[in-house]
Amino acid sequence: MKILNLLPDKVYISLQYFKYFRCFPNFRSPKTFNEKLQWLKVNNRKDIYTTMVDKYRVKKYVSDIIGEEYVIPTLGVWDSPEEIDFSVLPNEFVLKWNHDSGSVIICRNKNKLNKEAIIKKLDEFKSHNGYWYGREWPYKNVVPCIIAEQYLENGKEGLVDYKFYCFNGEPQFLYVSKGLDNHETASISFLTMEWEFAPYKRNDFKAFEEVPQKPSKFMEMIEIARALSKGHDFIRVDLYQVEEKVYFSELTFYPCAGYMRFSNPEHDLEVGEMLELTSTEIK
Repeated sequence: MKILNLLPDKVYISLQYFKYFRCFPNFRSPKTFNEKLQWLKVNNRKDIYTTMVDKYRVKKYVSDIIGEEYVIPTLGVWDSPEEIDFSVLPNEFVLKWNHDSGSVIICRNKNKLNKEAIIKKLDEFKSHNGYWYGREWPYKNVVPCIIAEQYLENGKEGLVDYKFYCFNGEPQFLYVSKGLDNHETASISFLTMEWEFAPYKRNDFKAFEEVPQKPSKFMEMIEIARALSKGHDFIRVDLYQVEEKVYFSELTFYPCAGYMRFSNPEHDLEVGEMLELTSTEIK
């Protein structure tokens, strides 16, 4: 076990926050968006959050709220990479662990699949739990499993992510992420709910040169984001649109683990003003 894993959450978070921002978070009176996300990590802990970040078990949770038709079909579930039954999978599919964000494997042609390499990669990612890196509490008790999902095709441009930042049940802005299967090629821009460039920018991604095309189901996406964020101080609702159909992607409590570097630090404070901390469950 790493020495840092022995540190209490609040101490670890404070040290990691200092690493990114050269100051410690103000837990007594948080002001910025990133500070408030750290406050929520420590002070707002509900058992349902473990289900909500579990990429497999969240599917039923979401289905019960907005309907099964918005959930990407699951093709198989296994406890370990060695148990994967590739024979039951179609020619195209997606494999991933339910408890991390870096293990996604996309297969477009099963005949060219290197099964040994995939099993090795999935074995390496099994221990990658979001709790230990950023002390994102909801991940701590997720029971790991591997899921196979239906592959979503969206032409040569790949899937476009629509990530709605929802504050106290209301989406206030979103960012659009477009790239070929990985963040290294992605363009990311924040947009207002009027589908215009928002002032916020990130330092770690290139922005769109022009406002990306607005999805035809944008208003439907807004209603989905409202439904899934209701009752939560903050949550990011991630969605896709493939042709004329909206799909749920995931729910995120702490974007960038609460260490998002805005290109203008004042925007961290501005976004923080949108987040009214109403949680009463204190740890």
